[in-house]
Amino acid sequence: MSATMIKEFRLPDLGEGLTESEILSWKVAVGDTVTLNQVIAEVETAKAVVELPSPFAGVVAALHEEPGTVVEVGKPIVSFEVDDAGASNGGKPAEGAPGQGSGTPDAPAKREPNLVGYGAVVEHSGRPARRARGQVRTEPAASPVQKQAPAETQAPAETRAPAETRAPAETRAPAAPPAVEHESGERPRSTPPVRKLARDLGIDLEQVTGTGAHGLITREDVQNFAGKPADVAGAVPARSDDRETRTPIKGVRKFTAAAMVQSAFTAPHVTEFLTVDVTPTMELLARLKANRAFDGLKLTPLTIAAKAVLIALRNNPTLNSRWDGERQEIVQFNYVNLGIAAATPRGLTVPNIKDAHHLSLRELAERLSELTDTARAGKTAPAELSGGTISITNIGVFGIDAGTPILNPGEAAIVALGAVRKAPWVVDDQLAVRQVMSLSLSFDHRLVDGEQGSRFLADLGAILADPAMVLTMV
Repeated sequence: MSATMIKEFRLPDLGEGLTESEILSWKVAVGDTVTLNQVIAEVETAKAVVELPSPFAGVVAALHEEPGTVVEVGKPIVSFEVDDAGASNGGKPAEGAPGQGSGTPDAPAKREPNLVGYGAVVEHSGRPARRARGQVRTEPAASPVQKQAPAETQAPAETRAPAETRAPAETRAPAAPPAVEHESGERPRSTPPVRKLARDLGIDLEQVTGTGAHGLITREDVQNFAGKPADVAGAVPARSDDRETRTPIKGVRKFTAAAMVQSAFTAPHVTEFLTVDVTPTMELLARLKANRAFDGLKLTPLTIAAKAVLIALRNNPTLNSRWDGERQEIVQFNYVNLGIAAATPRGLTVPNIKDAHHLSLRELAERLSELTDTARAGKTAPAELSGGTISITNIGVFGIDAGTPILNPGEAAIVALGAVRKAPWVVDDQLAVRQVMSLSLSFDHRLVDGEQGSRFLADLGAILADPAMVLTMV
């Protein structure tokens, strides 16, 4: 029989420089048998909700953290009992996982651990816990997390206990009782944001009837079950009474606050405004919606404005740059990762469309639709939330005309799109009713001079006032 050993999985850096994540829920329990890349946990970073796949095939030996705990990157969160021989990829990190170590199961146990990077693992210096292998569960455990035995009671890493020395199954601590199942025998189907909302409200999803497709539990189902309005979504009250409610500062709200403070006190903001007659753009939008080439696509003023921003950047590249204070350099980007501010139940996020400058109008419309849908569902990947070069915030959807948007850290400019309204406007010396939009441009005055910012805003306005103007800018 092959020997077994313990492998620890440490919380990886799920984004660029993120230092911590919150364990939202475990998808496995101690004693469960897991396969390579099976989802074992759901965690919330400062940017997104992420599902963690298992880097090993084996048996869950210990869960080191409770759901709801904020864990620093590099700390162990789960231990696996794996075959020494690496049967069925047991003991091998998930291939292709970013940041994984290059070691193999046969590498010496004293190799330096890789504490950061997704898929990075560290060999545990001790014998596996005495327990028999359990069966795969499809429902999450209902019992508290079981902690691993203290390290001092375990043998050195080089001593590997053979499988036959393990205690029989009846000596193992009893596994958590299975959760109540629906009639289908499966755990309730829902999305990560809905599960988080249910947890925040103290609701057992087993008791909720889903009204979505194929029995999917929706946000409205949870809110109706709780008898509470939608504005409680995402709230985690620590203390509440008739006069005030206190909510912990964590997750997206904590990250957003830190980023905005950093931006406001680092980059000298300047904001300029321009009101534009966008009637020709709205007429173009109506024609595009009737065009079969755009069938099935959601087209909005944001679609045209996003394309106009990309075109205006060609003649005004300084707005697509970054101030590198550490190296005392100005970094000019030769590509555009276009950020789109999205209001989600978890807070404000700004995912970006990579290499947006290469996209056609149809491709841009597709990516905008995918980006917003994913963000609102809370499924935006960390990679999509980093690396932006310039952003757009569409405050017009809230009926707002203009504002002074704060720059995303590391970006030189952000454009705010106001609401499209009917207003009196002078056309050919005659008063007419036109569709009007206000544009707000904030930029970093270290990188962008007033002339450059003004020219960019003027070019953007010219395109939206007369889309045919792009012919003079290409």
